[in-house]
Amino acid sequence: MTESTATQSTARTRANPARAARTRQHIRTLLKRRGPQRADVLAEELGLTAMAVRQHLYAMAEEGLVAAETTPQPVGRPAKLWGLTPAADAFFPDAHADLSVGLIDSLKRVLGAEAMDALLRDRADQQVAAYRSRIERFKSLKRRLEELAAARSEEGYMAEVEPTPDGAGWLLIENHCPICQAAKACTGLCAMELEVFRQALGPEVAIERTDHILAGARRCAYHVTPR
Repeated sequence: MTESTATQSTARTRANPARAARTRQHIRTLLKRRGPQRADVLAEELGLTAMAVRQHLYAMAEEGLVAAETTPQPVGRPAKLWGLTPAADAFFPDAHADLSVGLIDSLKRVLGAEAMDALLRDRADQQVAAYRSRIERFKSLKRRLEELAAARSEEGYMAEVEPTPDGAGWLLIENHCPICQAAKACTGLCAMELEVFRQALGPEVAIERTDHILAGARRCAYHVTPR
Protein backbone atom coordinates (compact mmCIF):
# COMPACT_ATOMS: atom_id res chain seq x y z
CA MET A 1 0.00 0.00 0.00
CA THR A 2 1.34 3.43 -0.94
CA GLU A 3 1.55 6.29 1.54
CA SER A 4 -1.33 8.02 -0.27
CA THR A 5 -3.52 4.93 -0.07
CA ALA A 6 -2.69 4.46 3.61
CA THR A 7 -3.64 8.07 4.29
CA GLN A 8 -6.96 7.57 2.51
CA SER A 9 -7.62 4.42 4.56
CA THR A 10 -6.93 6.30 7.80
CA ALA A 11 -9.27 9.08 6.71
CA ARG A 12 -12.05 6.56 6.00
CA THR A 13 -11.57 5.01 9.44
CA ARG A 14 -11.85 8.39 11.13
CA ALA A 15 -14.90 9.27 9.04
CA ASN A 16 -16.72 6.07 10.00
CA PRO A 17 -16.05 5.32 13.68
CA ALA A 18 -18.88 2.78 13.83
CA ARG A 19 -17.27 0.70 11.08
CA ALA A 20 -13.89 0.98 12.82
CA ALA A 21 -15.43 -0.21 16.08
CA ARG A 22 -16.96 -3.25 14.35
CA THR A 23 -13.68 -4.10 12.67
CA ARG A 24 -11.78 -3.90 15.95
CA GLN A 25 -14.33 -6.12 17.62
CA HIS A 26 -13.85 -8.65 14.82
CA ILE A 27 -10.09 -8.46 15.36
CA ARG A 28 -10.51 -8.97 19.11
CA THR A 29 -12.79 -11.95 18.49
CA LEU A 30 -10.30 -13.59 16.11
CA LEU A 31 -7.45 -13.08 18.57
CA LYS A 32 -9.59 -14.43 21.38
CA ARG A 33 -10.50 -17.56 19.45
CA ARG A 34 -7.17 -18.26 17.76
CA GLY A 35 -4.52 -16.64 19.93
CA PRO A 36 -1.78 -14.29 18.67
CA GLN A 37 -1.83 -13.72 14.90
CA ARG A 38 0.10 -11.84 12.24
CA ALA A 39 -1.53 -8.74 10.80
CA ASP A 40 -1.57 -10.20 7.28
CA VAL A 41 -3.36 -13.33 8.50
CA LEU A 42 -6.00 -11.19 10.20
CA ALA A 43 -6.29 -9.09 7.06
CA GLU A 44 -6.96 -12.13 4.89
CA GLU A 45 -9.64 -13.34 7.31
CA LEU A 46 -11.32 -9.92 7.42
CA GLY A 47 -11.00 -9.12 3.73
CA LEU A 48 -8.92 -6.02 4.42
CA THR A 49 -5.43 -4.91 3.50
CA ALA A 50 -2.62 -5.69 5.93
CA MET A 51 -1.94 -1.95 6.28
CA ALA A 52 -5.56 -1.29 7.27
CA VAL A 53 -5.44 -4.02 9.91
CA ARG A 54 -2.12 -2.69 11.25
CA GLN A 55 -3.68 0.74 11.66
CA HIS A 56 -6.43 -0.80 13.79
CA LEU A 57 -3.88 -2.82 15.76
CA TYR A 58 -1.74 0.25 16.45
CA ALA A 59 -4.80 2.16 17.63
CA MET A 60 -5.82 -0.75 19.89
CA ALA A 61 -2.26 -0.97 21.21
CA GLU A 62 -2.40 2.69 22.22
CA GLU A 63 -5.53 1.81 24.23
CA GLY A 64 -3.68 -1.09 25.87
CA LEU A 65 -5.94 -3.73 24.30
CA VAL A 66 -3.36 -5.57 22.21
CA ALA A 67 0.40 -6.05 22.25
CA ALA A 68 2.87 -7.35 19.69
CA GLU A 69 5.57 -9.94 20.22
CA THR A 70 8.30 -10.78 17.72
CA THR A 71 8.75 -14.52 17.18
CA PRO A 72 11.65 -16.12 15.24
CA GLN A 73 10.69 -18.06 12.12
CA PRO A 74 12.47 -21.06 10.54
CA VAL A 75 12.87 -19.09 7.32
CA GLY A 76 12.87 -15.36 6.71
CA ARG A 77 12.38 -12.44 9.02
CA PRO A 78 10.90 -12.79 12.54
CA ALA A 79 7.11 -12.59 12.64
CA LYS A 80 5.25 -9.97 14.65
CA LEU A 81 2.35 -11.68 16.42
CA TRP A 82 -0.45 -9.57 17.87
CA GLY A 83 -2.30 -10.79 20.94
CA LEU A 84 -4.88 -9.50 23.39
CA THR A 85 -3.93 -7.99 26.73
CA PRO A 86 -5.96 -8.57 29.94
CA ALA A 87 -7.59 -5.16 29.40
CA ALA A 88 -9.43 -6.58 26.37
CA ASP A 89 -11.41 -8.92 28.63
CA ALA A 90 -13.84 -6.05 29.22
CA PHE A 91 -15.13 -6.51 25.64
CA PHE A 92 -16.21 -10.11 26.22
CA PRO A 93 -19.08 -11.56 28.30
CA ASP A 94 -18.40 -11.59 32.03
CA ALA A 95 -20.82 -13.29 34.41
CA HIS A 96 -18.92 -12.49 37.61
CA ALA A 97 -21.65 -10.14 38.83
CA ASP A 98 -24.36 -12.78 38.37
CA LEU A 99 -22.10 -15.37 40.00
CA SER A 100 -21.48 -13.11 43.00
CA VAL A 101 -25.18 -12.44 43.47
CA GLY A 102 -25.97 -16.14 43.13
CA LEU A 103 -23.34 -17.09 45.71
CA ILE A 104 -24.64 -14.48 48.15
CA ASP A 105 -28.19 -15.78 47.80
CA SER A 106 -26.97 -19.35 48.32
CA LEU A 107 -24.96 -18.38 51.41
CA LYS A 108 -27.98 -16.67 52.93
CA ARG A 109 -30.20 -19.65 52.22
CA VAL A 110 -27.79 -22.38 53.30
CA LEU A 111 -25.92 -20.78 56.19
CA GLY A 112 -28.44 -18.26 57.49
CA ALA A 113 -28.21 -14.59 58.39
CA GLU A 114 -25.91 -15.09 61.37
CA ALA A 115 -23.27 -16.90 59.31
CA MET A 116 -23.56 -14.27 56.58
CA ASP A 117 -22.87 -11.55 59.13
CA ALA A 118 -19.81 -13.47 60.32
CA LEU A 119 -18.49 -13.69 56.76
CA LEU A 120 -18.97 -9.96 56.25
CA ARG A 121 -17.17 -9.24 59.51
CA ASP A 122 -14.24 -11.44 58.50
CA ARG A 123 -13.98 -9.66 55.15
CA ALA A 124 -14.14 -6.30 56.89
CA ASP A 125 -11.37 -7.28 59.32
CA GLN A 126 -9.13 -8.21 56.37
CA GLN A 127 -9.85 -4.89 54.65
CA VAL A 128 -9.12 -2.89 57.81
CA ALA A 129 -5.79 -4.65 58.27
CA ALA A 130 -4.83 -4.11 54.62
CA TYR A 131 -5.77 -0.41 54.63
CA ARG A 132 -4.06 0.28 57.95
CA SER A 133 -0.83 -1.25 56.71
CA ARG A 134 -0.86 1.24 53.83
CA ILE A 135 -1.87 4.43 55.62
CA GLU A 136 -0.31 4.11 59.07
CA ARG A 137 3.06 5.50 57.96
CA PHE A 138 1.50 8.86 57.08
CA LYS A 139 0.93 11.53 59.72
CA SER A 140 -1.40 13.96 57.97
CA LEU A 141 -5.05 13.07 57.43
CA LYS A 142 -4.82 14.23 53.83
CA ARG A 143 -1.99 11.83 52.98
CA ARG A 144 -3.70 8.97 54.75
CA LEU A 145 -6.88 9.61 52.78
CA GLU A 146 -4.94 9.85 49.52
CA GLU A 147 -3.32 6.50 50.19
CA LEU A 148 -6.69 4.99 51.10
CA ALA A 149 -8.11 6.38 47.84
CA ALA A 150 -5.20 4.83 45.95
CA ALA A 151 -5.94 1.45 47.52
CA ARG A 152 -9.62 1.74 46.65
CA SER A 153 -8.81 2.79 43.07
CA GLU A 154 -6.70 -0.34 42.68
CA GLU A 155 -9.85 -2.26 43.62
CA GLY A 156 -11.85 -0.50 40.90
CA TYR A 157 -13.61 2.28 42.83
CA MET A 158 -12.05 5.23 40.93
CA ALA A 159 -11.50 7.00 44.25
CA GLU A 160 -10.19 10.51 44.84
CA VAL A 161 -9.87 13.03 47.65
CA GLU A 162 -11.10 16.63 47.62
CA PRO A 163 -11.12 19.33 50.32
CA THR A 164 -14.53 20.36 51.60
CA PRO A 165 -15.70 23.86 50.58
CA ASP A 166 -15.22 25.17 54.11
CA GLY A 167 -11.69 23.77 54.30
CA ALA A 168 -12.46 21.99 57.56
CA GLY A 169 -12.30 18.47 56.19
CA TRP A 170 -12.08 16.21 53.17
CA LEU A 171 -14.32 14.29 50.82
CA LEU A 172 -13.35 10.70 50.01
CA ILE A 173 -15.13 10.16 46.68
CA GLU A 174 -15.71 6.89 44.86
CA ASN A 175 -16.91 7.45 41.30
CA HIS A 176 -17.56 3.79 40.55
CA CYS A 177 -18.76 0.74 42.46
CA PRO A 178 -17.30 -2.50 41.05
CA ILE A 179 -19.44 -4.59 43.44
CA CYS A 180 -22.71 -2.76 42.82
CA GLN A 181 -24.76 -5.84 41.88
CA ALA A 182 -23.45 -7.78 44.87
CA ALA A 183 -24.12 -4.81 47.15
CA LYS A 184 -27.74 -4.68 45.94
CA ALA A 185 -28.12 -8.33 46.88
CA CYS A 186 -26.36 -7.85 50.22
CA THR A 187 -26.74 -4.35 51.66
CA GLY A 188 -24.46 -5.35 54.51
CA LEU A 189 -21.52 -4.94 52.13
CA CYS A 190 -22.14 -1.19 51.88
CA ALA A 191 -22.92 -0.78 55.57
CA MET A 192 -19.71 -2.61 56.43
CA GLU A 193 -17.60 -0.37 54.15
CA LEU A 194 -18.38 2.70 56.24
CA GLU A 195 -17.33 0.81 59.35
CA VAL A 196 -14.15 -0.34 57.59
CA PHE A 197 -13.17 3.26 56.84
CA ARG A 198 -13.85 4.31 60.41
CA GLN A 199 -11.69 1.56 61.84
CA ALA A 200 -8.91 2.05 59.32
CA LEU A 201 -8.69 5.81 59.95
CA GLY A 202 -9.00 5.47 63.73
CA PRO A 203 -11.04 7.14 66.49
CA GLU A 204 -9.43 10.55 65.98
CA VAL A 205 -11.28 10.87 62.65
CA ALA A 206 -15.01 11.34 62.05
CA ILE A 207 -16.42 9.99 58.78
CA GLU A 208 -19.98 10.02 57.43
CA ARG A 209 -21.40 8.94 54.08
CA THR A 210 -22.96 11.87 52.20
CA ASP A 211 -23.64 10.30 48.78
CA HIS A 212 -24.61 6.71 48.04
CA ILE A 213 -24.80 5.04 44.63
CA LEU A 214 -27.37 2.50 45.82
CA ALA A 215 -29.59 5.37 46.93
CA GLY A 216 -29.51 6.85 43.43
CA ALA A 217 -26.50 9.17 43.65
CA ARG A 218 -23.92 9.37 40.89
CA ARG A 219 -21.17 8.45 43.33
CA CYS A 220 -20.41 7.42 46.86
CA ALA A 221 -18.85 10.15 48.99
CA TYR A 222 -17.67 10.31 52.58
CA HIS A 223 -17.20 13.48 54.65
CA VAL A 224 -14.03 13.14 56.73
CA THR A 225 -12.97 15.50 59.51
CA PRO A 226 -10.52 15.32 62.41
CA ARG A 227 -12.25 15.08 65.75
